[in-house]
Amino acid sequence: MSKNVTITHPTGILKGSIQLPASKSEANRALIIAALSGEEAEIHNLSEANDTQLLQKLLKSADETIDAEDAGTVMRFLTAYYAITGQKKTLTGTERMCQRPIKVLVEALRELGASIDYLKEDGYPPLKLNGFTSNGNGKLKVRSDISSQYISALLMIGPLLPTGLELELDGKISSRPYIEMTLALMQQFGVTADFTENIIRVPAQKYKPVVFSVESDWSAASYWYSMVALAREADITLLGLKEGSLQGDNAIVEIMSRLGVYTEFVPNGIRLIKEHQEKKVAFDFSDCPDLAQTIVALCAGLGVTLEMTGLESLRIKETDRIQALQIEVLSMNTSLEEITPGVFRMEPGILTSKELTFRTYQDHRMAMAFAPLALLQPVTIQEPEVVRKSYPSFWKDLEKAGFDLIFDA
Repeated sequence: MSKNVTITHPTGILKGSIQLPASKSEANRALIIAALSGEEAEIHNLSEANDTQLLQKLLKSADETIDAEDAGTVMRFLTAYYAITGQKKTLTGTERMCQRPIKVLVEALRELGASIDYLKEDGYPPLKLNGFTSNGNGKLKVRSDISSQYISALLMIGPLLPTGLELELDGKISSRPYIEMTLALMQQFGVTADFTENIIRVPAQKYKPVVFSVESDWSAASYWYSMVALAREADITLLGLKEGSLQGDNAIVEIMSRLGVYTEFVPNGIRLIKEHQEKKVAFDFSDCPDLAQTIVALCAGLGVTLEMTGLESLRIKETDRIQALQIEVLSMNTSLEEITPGVFRMEPGILTSKELTFRTYQDHRMAMAFAPLALLQPVTIQEPEVVRKSYPSFWKDLEKAGFDLIFDA
């Protein structure tokens, strides 16, 4: 493993086509739904991301102890999956994973009839799943302001409950598009549901095995948008994306229209073209929190004043992403401050160092968010292997686009 990668771009001109990785958000949901169908579904273009490869392996594992590593969707989706299928498992993960809360999901599953124990600290993994006995309850009220993954995990098992599931979402809904993606994927596998105001109803029914192809990843596309905005000249085509995507991170199209990138939908993907950018922007990331790091790094590089809301869920991701961003932008002579509760502001600074070094905090998105700044000046990224979580070919794709990369031993 390399400790660092130093990145430069000799021309600042980006041209060509990039085949993006498949969406791990779609892939991981499709894998769980296919497993719940009880029959062999045909899923094409599965993500090479470690999270997806790990979930695929664990779903086939007969081991009693299951290690979800650092994968949030794997931990949360498998908790619900093992519960509804009555499997007796011990579910654990990395040290950071065991610091990420899961109480909302566990309490909901217990209300439905699951027997789940905490093996260490209440509210956190590792968990001991001891089986499931339906108590006839199919109505739940759950907090919806922390992580949509809890809600998606419950929704996917909803059709298997004897009375189906009625889920009342309490509070501001975080990452609503991810909930809608889950429901849309369930529908593709033959399950109907109704989402009206803050109530989701999933009648008892059976999934059908289908042929399903996973779309390319809009989250991965965001880093290429950032590169186009930072480049001197750019004309990049990203393959495998489509208009009307189920993925919430397609919000990057609208966000980047204000930061200097025009999106043209073409038959096999999207074409990105550099254009004029605004100097002061404000965005609400409630529906697309995974884009926040990309936009913070980009605005710091462009010298754009940025105001952000909707970042609540970033505290419980792979790292405390808000704190990590606040630390790392200091090297760019700027600061990210919470000016009122929930509202963050970053004023542009002037880059003074000849080379920038960024820590990644074992977070794949920190590495990929700051790497595009190499179009401005040399950038060193620590722990570059973290990209394997969602975009294993990221560094190779940068080289295809003309970046020079030097990996330390």
